[in-house]
Amino acid sequence: MFTGIITDIGTVRQVTQRGDLMARIGTSYDPEGIDLGASIACDGVCLTVISRGTDEVGNWFDVEISAETVSKTNIGGANLWAPGRQLNLERALKVGDELGGHIVSGHVDGLAELIAMEDEGDSTRMTFRAPDELARFIAPKGSVTLNGTSLTVNEVDGATFGINVIPHTKAVTTWGGVAVGDSINLEIDTMARYVARLTEWQAA
Repeated sequence: MFTGIITDIGTVRQVTQRGDLMARIGTSYDPEGIDLGASIACDGVCLTVISRGTDEVGNWFDVEISAETVSKTNIGGANLWAPGRQLNLERALKVGDELGGHIVSGHVDGLAELIAMEDEGDSTRMTFRAPDELARFIAPKGSVTLNGTSLTVNEVDGATFGINVIPHTKAVTTWGGVAVGDSINLEIDTMARYVARLTEWQAA
C-alpha cells in the first residue's frame, strides 16, 4: 500500500524487452535500504524490485513489468518509457508511517487525458478526461491518484474533472513537466469503489 505522497523523482535509465519489459530506474533511494522483492510505486504503478545497486552514474533499481501492466498504464504505446523519462516514486507504506495522502494500492485503473492547463496565481489548474467507466467514481472534494500523486478533486463535469497543483507539488514531482495531451495513470479512490459496489448491491 502507498499514500500518494511522492518521495523521489526517478529517471528511467534503461529499458529492455526480455519476455517481460525490464526497466532500470535511477533514484536517490539508498539501494542498501531496498529489499529484493520490495514494492515501489513508479508513476503510480506498483512494481517489484528484482535488483538494485550503485554505479558511476548513481543509485538504481531494476523492475520487471508484465505485458498486462504495460497495456493498462502509460508505460506502453506511444508513451513507452524511454531513457531520460522522469517518474514519481514512492516506497511502500510501513506500519506507523504518517498517512499524508490517502490509501493507494498502486494498481492503475485506467488512463486519464490531460485536456487543459491554466495558471491560477502560483498554482496550476489542470483538467482531465477520465474513461467513462471510471468517471462515476470521481467526486468533488474526493481523492484521486494521478501518476502516483494523491490529489484532491475540485470539480466534476461528466467524465471531466479538475485539480489544482500547488508550486510545492510541482517542485517535488514530475507535474512541473506535463503537457496537454499527456496520458496519465489514474487510480480511483478505494473507498469510492466500495461505496459504489455497496450501492449497486443494495439496489439489486
